[in-house]
Amino acid sequence: ISILPKEIDFGGRAPGWQFGQQGYSFLVDGRIAAHYPNQSTGETELVVFAEDTLGTSDLPGMVKKSAKIFSKKDGLPHSFADLAPSATGSLHLVGGGPDIPSGVYKWDGLKENTETTSTAELLACSSNAKIPDGFVSIPKTVEFPSPLGTSYGYYYPPTNPTASSEEAAPPLLVKVHGGPTACTSASFNPGIQFFTSRGFAVLDVDYGGSTGYGREYRRRLRGKWGIVDIDDVCAGAEYLVKQGLADPKRLAIDGGSAGGYTTLGALAFRDVFTAGCSLFGVADCSALAADTHKFESRYLDGLIGKWPEEKALYEERAPINSVDTLSCPILLLQGDEDKIVPPNQAEMMHAALLKKKIPTALKMYKGEQHGFRKAENIEDALNSELYFYSKVFGFTCYDKDNEIKPFTVDNLEE
Repeated sequence: ISILPKEIDFGGRAPGWQFGQQGYSFLVDGRIAAHYPNQSTGETELVVFAEDTLGTSDLPGMVKKSAKIFSKKDGLPHSFADLAPSATGSLHLVGGGPDIPSGVYKWDGLKENTETTSTAELLACSSNAKIPDGFVSIPKTVEFPSPLGTSYGYYYPPTNPTASSEEAAPPLLVKVHGGPTACTSASFNPGIQFFTSRGFAVLDVDYGGSTGYGREYRRRLRGKWGIVDIDDVCAGAEYLVKQGLADPKRLAIDGGSAGGYTTLGALAFRDVFTAGCSLFGVADCSALAADTHKFESRYLDGLIGKWPEEKALYEERAPINSVDTLSCPILLLQGDEDKIVPPNQAEMMHAALLKKKIPTALKMYKGEQHGFRKAENIEDALNSELYFYSKVFGFTCYDKDNEIKPFTVDNLEE
């Protein structure tokens, strides 16, 4: 029985297959606390309710009547998860915001006799970096029309108090989260701020199939990976162009892992973007089904079709098999020890792009696996992507400290 029906995912945005998640908990007084994302604000909300089932035949009605909602206005962080109540009545959680790195907080807003707003106390933070005022781009939630209805994302305007532009609209970078059964959020993301502080607008898309928006939205990707996600990232970019928030001639897209697959698919099967960057992305669906690790060994059965019985679908949706339809520059970033998306997928795509004379570059990071871990490689990947776009879109990178290392973009006419 659903005791508090809502078209959201209680327990937070992330799918429940990661260790350490705590989406709901029992408080010391017996009430239940749970958190969920507010689609319109991007903030996380905390709902607290009683669950005394004795003497009631209308459990959902009783829960709804007793439920109290708390959010940022009540002193909680903008975004939070992993609830851990204490015996003293305090609630510990992991939280942050668009301009605040994540950390561990203590909140006393549920204690008895708390008459004023209790601001959550930061106990420990994941970063001690100080960001100068005015450099953080604060995202706005956006809803845009897509083939299956409404889709969602976060729009970050370019933000830098030391620079300005007279351009009608900025270049846009559409970011595609991995998973694909996962989501993005409005939490502080240095990778996004890197681009917004350098003149790019960013759209971080929660395409159909993403978690956080309820069961039906999550099910949009069933059997439709490589279709729904691609439709949505394209629809989001086109929506912002119509709103005057993005330059149609400078639309870039990037993503890692499953997001890299959507990136390559959008570039192969659609004609919306003018450049892209795939980080350890899937190019060959059949190879992924045959070679991936045990935990995800049958994952694609639900996303594409039964393997190997429906191999034709895998071949049809593989970007590596549609190189003939590619027409814009692509940067490939890959770890040489990746066991989930083997390096040969990036190498095959690179070879195919070279053969077709499409501007491209492949950077292979030694010792990296699925997702870059070394600080120097994370930094180089960001600088390389910016440098790649500078060559494609024809602008000069601001590089005061000579941190950007130029590299050759094959097939690119200077």
